[in-house]
Amino acid sequence: MFDSPEDARSTTIKRLTFLLLAAVSLAVLGLRYRLKSAPAIHIKTLAATTFKSRATQPDSDFARHVEELRKKLPSAEFTIVIQPPFVVVGDESEAVVKAHSEHTVKWAVDRLKQDYFAKDPKEILDIWLFKDSASYERNALALFGEKPTTPYGYYSSSHKALIMNISTGGGTLVHEIVHPFVEANFPDCPPWLNEGLGSLYEQSGEVNGHIHGYTNWRLPGLQAAIKAGKVPSFKDLMSLGSRAFYDDDKGTNYGQSRYLCYYLQQRGLLVRYYREFVNHQKDDPSGYKTLVRLLAVRDMTAFKRRWEKFVLGLQQGYDVTVR
Repeated sequence: MFDSPEDARSTTIKRLTFLLLAAVSLAVLGLRYRLKSAPAIHIKTLAATTFKSRATQPDSDFARHVEELRKKLPSAEFTIVIQPPFVVVGDESEAVVKAHSEHTVKWAVDRLKQDYFAKDPKEILDIWLFKDSASYERNALALFGEKPTTPYGYYSSSHKALIMNISTGGGTLVHEIVHPFVEANFPDCPPWLNEGLGSLYEQSGEVNGHIHGYTNWRLPGLQAAIKAGKVPSFKDLMSLGSRAFYDDDKGTNYGQSRYLCYYLQQRGLLVRYYREFVNHQKDDPSGYKTLVRLLAVRDMTAFKRRWEKFVLGLQQGYDVTVR
């Protein structure tokens, strides 16, 4: 018995549909089998390779950077240590350079990122640690064409480098580490906060797992300026542009900025202040309105008098919590 053309077409379509469904089923079963039997390590490696951050693991960018760096080393005495997001270069022994890298650079970076900074600097930066003042001055001039204006160290954005006389201690190094992170995370940060945070942590330690600034050598100069009535209002300080803050500084800008940050830290407000300021920077470019709101004060002249009394009561090496 023969089917009609319509029946034949219908039968053919049914058979083709059945075969197609069978083929798809077999393909799915095969795929499941391959996924089950494939080593999981391949998937993890792919994810790590695709999504890894320079901050978590040195990669080919660092390797290339180090090779280029080797070409301009002043001598074979230098040791290079990769400590993301930096490369640390020093002319002391390998053990000493590694110790600076681990106990100062990594320690500071981890804790600064914990409280303040979500982003690493966009480019790999070098930290040059020169063993004494002679090496510092000689190599800064030879490598960067400039004579240092400070005996301690500085950050050069144009050279993508932190240049340090490490014999003066690690405090300036921590201070300068703050600046490229501020540059990456808060590019419109006013100079008072950039230097206030940097100078706060040039004398620092750890309290409850967080970085903590202590009183330091800037205190006596600020106390003398307060007694002489030479400290400007906070509104004036916070509105200063870079030239006025750095070039026209009468000696109080760094100290006042540091001890305003210290005051906020001692009240448990500094990290909150930084985050709120970042979030409101378009409406409050100096951070003054955010400060007034966070302090919940109406009379900032009266607050300045309280702050000055607080600062005059401080001593180097002692912490005072604000009630």
